[in-house]
Amino acid sequence: MIRTSEPPGDDYPIRCRKLGHEVPFSYCRCECGGLPCSKSIDCWYDHFLVEDFFRTELKPGEWDRVFMNPPKPKVLTLVDLIEQAKRSDKI
Repeated sequence: MIRTSEPPGDDYPIRCRKLGHEVPFSYCRCECGGLPCSKSIDCWYDHFLVEDFFRTELKPGEWDRVFMNPPKPKVLTLVDLIEQAKRSDKI
């Protein structure tokens, strides 16, 4: 099979590691406020040349923002959410 940088259509979903169910690539490419999910390269590399695709689609600043910044550990995200909930209770 020849791999290309052409993404598969919506009729080819794979399991999302974040959501736990199947999603098409069209979801992954705009999951984060119009930018791709930071895990999309890891998830889709077996299916097509996803890194090549994003390198041509994204601006350098977008590439860095999505793929070069490590995601926050889940514990820190949970702590942030708890702090936000505490602040909203006091209002």
